[in-house]
Amino acid sequence: MLTKRQLIILDALIRLYTSTGQPIGSKTILIDTAIEASSATIRNELSQLEKLGFIQKTHSSSGRIPSLKGYRFYIDHLMRPQEVAKDKMKIISDVLGNHVKQMDDIMHQSAQLLSDLTNYTAIVLGPRAETSRLTGFRLLALNDNHVMAIIQTDKGTIENKVFRMPKTINEADLVKVTNIFNHHLVGHTLTEVARRLQRDIPLLIRKYASNAAEMFLSIESVFKESTESRHHISGKLNILDFSENIDTQKLKSLYTMLDSSGDLYALVDQINDDFVVKIGEEINHDLLKDFSLVTTTYNVRSYGKGVIAVLGPTSMAYDETFGVLDVFRKQLTHTLLEYYLE
Repeated sequence: MLTKRQLIILDALIRLYTSTGQPIGSKTILIDTAIEASSATIRNELSQLEKLGFIQKTHSSSGRIPSLKGYRFYIDHLMRPQEVAKDKMKIISDVLGNHVKQMDDIMHQSAQLLSDLTNYTAIVLGPRAETSRLTGFRLLALNDNHVMAIIQTDKGTIENKVFRMPKTINEADLVKVTNIFNHHLVGHTLTEVARRLQRDIPLLIRKYASNAAEMFLSIESVFKESTESRHHISGKLNILDFSENIDTQKLKSLYTMLDSSGDLYALVDQINDDFVVKIGEEINHDLLKDFSLVTTTYNVRSYGKGVIAVLGPTSMAYDETFGVLDVFRKQLTHTLLEYYLE
């Protein structure tokens, strides 16, 4: 059990280190905390915290830095989200408050904005509503080679996706495929729709609209994009700012992992709590042992739950990051509700 003074010193040391990146000495802590004790007393307390494993000495300085155990204790017991500055609040409101026509635009802007605000790598997963049901489907020929697929759900969500066909479109094939989709898929949940696209619909296409086999593959990909969580990532280059000693091969592997939607889902998609922080080996990924992952959820009523996450160094400014994420998810929820209710 740490004493009250040790708690104050540990809190100050982690706050100061995450904001400056420099090892912290007793004099700096004395100035920051105004503890009624001598510098020698604080040095003794630092020695005790080091023996307990909460902080560690560096080779190049007499100062100390937090250990992973120290970070974990700080996050669980000491950390208080920092109030977001008014200028950042305005930026969040302005960017996410802009009128957008496509969900992908919202997700892309969100990831980019979150990365800019934190200077870390940002991951945004769009809301998932597995209980949504397909209520309508249309195919509209735009010209000889381009088709628009219009997908509507009972949540009021409408997706318009344009795709290119490898050969000239046959109007009769469009009608056949549209009829098959409306007859066999409308009324089912999007989860069931995804299953039927893999299992039943290809057989029906081969039987009743064999000339439209290539078209079906394009439509299937459109449905897949619409029914899965949309994921966007931004700020991958920020990793270079806090991974100076990372070797080239590991960096390449890390970038490949971040480009893989499957790997991203494995990292953050099972999060159900308000805030989850995983540090180093807690992330359970060999490439991320020197990183921290802060994840939170947002809930857009019946339209589904989404996830936002920030990947940064173990020495990230946790108090500031928590504050930004909290404001950010509230504004994103508001923006998405307006999008759905338009």
